[in-house]
Amino acid sequence: MALLGPNGAGKSTSIGLLLGLLRPGGGSVAVFGQPPARAVAGGRIGAMLQENRLLPRTTVGELLAFMHALYRAPMPVDEVLDLADLTALRRRTVERLSGGQAQRVRFAMALVGRPDLLVLDEPTSALDVEARREFWTVMRRYASSGRTVLFSTHYLEEADQNADRIVVIAGGRTIADGTARDIKRLVPGRTVSIDAPDSIADCLAALPGVVATEFRAGRAYLSSTDSDETVRALAECGWLRGLEVVGADLSDAFLALTHAQKEVAEP
Repeated sequence: MALLGPNGAGKSTSIGLLLGLLRPGGGSVAVFGQPPARAVAGGRIGAMLQENRLLPRTTVGELLAFMHALYRAPMPVDEVLDLADLTALRRRTVERLSGGQAQRVRFAMALVGRPDLLVLDEPTSALDVEARREFWTVMRRYASSGRTVLFSTHYLEEADQNADRIVVIAGGRTIADGTARDIKRLVPGRTVSIDAPDSIADCLAALPGVVATEFRAGRAYLSSTDSDETVRALAECGWLRGLEVVGADLSDAFLALTHAQKEVAEP
């Protein structure tokens, strides 16, 4: 399950509430029918957070052995090391780890308790393309055993490719909930692209229906909630060279949904 939203939407707050790190100002939070703190203490929830610092002057193996001793029915350390591709780094101290290696250690620490719910906050932010691909292969394998993986991410393609369910939040509220296909169907958005220099970026951004613009290799890509109106405006300006209109992807849907929520929230 992917948790998506713009900066300030409430993703980290939601995760903090889910893990019992924050107290709700109103209402209540329950995980597996019990308070979050009890579910965490019982080993039913594992988490990998962005600000999770590793214990200094310890080796990877020592750190995981320490975590292993905290749980009633943990995963064997050797199995965790293998799953997180850390076997070769078992005797390396945490100070000598690269950013990607340290991220894999945090992941292993979250896994060692064999949790029913694994919560990951921006888990691939320090990983390169190959490491990200390997990471999601492991995640899918873990979820296939009947467990749930909840992750927040700014990489929308990760949510599109890996999540069975996506929840989009904005302004502290849920604005969409479903599969990637369901989310895409919620908006009539299209991507309109033309051959154009980035010097006209401001003009293109002001066109009817346009909620976001991007320039790549001499082409402008316009995310539009009304492609017909956008194309008409482009025609009036004489900007139709290389015109192409394609259906909305998850990025387009995300931008359209959050843009609409922002307009509703503003007075």
